Amino acid sequence: MDTKGHGDLTVRKRRPRTVFDLDRLPQLPSSEKIRLRAVTEQFAFKANDYYLGLVDWYDPDDPIRRLIIPHRSELSRFGKLDPSNEKAVTVCRGVQHKYESTVLLLVNETCPAFCRYCFRKRLFANDTPEAAYDMKDGLEYVRQHPEVSNVLMTGGDPLVLSTPRLEKIVAALRCIDHVRIIRIGSKMPAFNPFRILNDDTLVEMLAKYSWPDRRIYLMCHFDHPRELTSEARQAVDRLLRAGVVCVNQNPIIRGISDDPDVMAELWNELSFMGVPQYYVFQCRPAVGNEPYSVPVVEAYHKIEQAKKLCSGLAKRLKYGMSHESGKIEIVGVDHRHVYLKYHRAKRKVDEQRFIVCHRDDKACWLDQLRPVEGYRNDYYRAVSRPDSAHQWI
Repeated sequence: MDTKGHGDLTVRKRRPRTVFDLDRLPQLPSSEKIRLRAVTEQFAFKANDYYLGLVDWYDPDDPIRRLIIPHRSELSRFGKLDPSNEKAVTVCRGVQHKYESTVLLLVNETCPAFCRYCFRKRLFANDTPEAAYDMKDGLEYVRQHPEVSNVLMTGGDPLVLSTPRLEKIVAALRCIDHVRIIRIGSKMPAFNPFRILNDDTLVEMLAKYSWPDRRIYLMCHFDHPRELTSEARQAVDRLLRAGVVCVNQNPIIRGISDDPDVMAELWNELSFMGVPQYYVFQCRPAVGNEPYSVPVVEAYHKIEQAKKLCSGLAKRLKYGMSHESGKIEIVGVDHRHVYLKYHRAKRKVDEQRFIVCHRDDKACWLDQLRPVEGYRNDYYRAVSRPDSAHQWI
């Protein structure tokens, strides 16, 4: 099998240098570094010189800069460490089982760089480890649950692991007959495509275990079309040629991915690459995420506007939120109501359940939307919101 990929010879071998300290960025003035010190003490900063090279440093509102460089507003009193209550579905260390057919394995607690809006930033700051570096218990749990056909490897970012460590987990999953799909959630193609371009053994390993009736899916995370560099495109091409199914999912984030023209360009370009947009997620109300959140009604209308600029292949996505009670699709908005439907549900009784809520143009999460009588379920929690602030406390 040819896993090299068209144009591979044109790619210059490179090993991006990791940057942990804002003081190492000459592009930032000293006064800004001082102002941001309090932010990085609470929410870690991590990047690399390849990704920082995508920033337009002359534009203070540059979307790549906004994604990777800390912002003072992250310190506002807002959000929860675990906004989707993942603790409630954790069956053992590093293993979550929320939906009947899918198990999530937290295989590590780091990424090649840190998105400022990350909903699991607790993993980078919490003294209590949640990921399992030895997946023995997690693999045994999957073996004992024949209803599980999908396993999602996430973290952190699984592609940070060495190829031998990654293969050990993938190979073990492939020995479990009822596991038909292995998903790997990763922003590595955007943050550091050289991880894929420079490591032939990684691509060969993925090809080895992605079978015609038991595929490996890479859940890519591209937020902005500027991330689709020639290196990123060639990295994705290598994976596709290896038999890996690639799709994209990303949140709608203020100042990064909330412009309809930008969204449409991203989805169209991804469709040309053979990578359909799978989900657009509502930004989770995690601590530090106030400057990145877009209200549901505004986000819905912007996504619909973007769809008008796309082919059918490019706009197959679903817009939803990963709520404590399930993955909830936002299916419509009119002058009075917001219409939602459970795409996946924690409880079987809620699968495909339809919910109608009173329209609230400031609401950013299900808990802030008030349901119309008759459309309330057991997990729905109406949270009163002070008129003067938009906070989760």
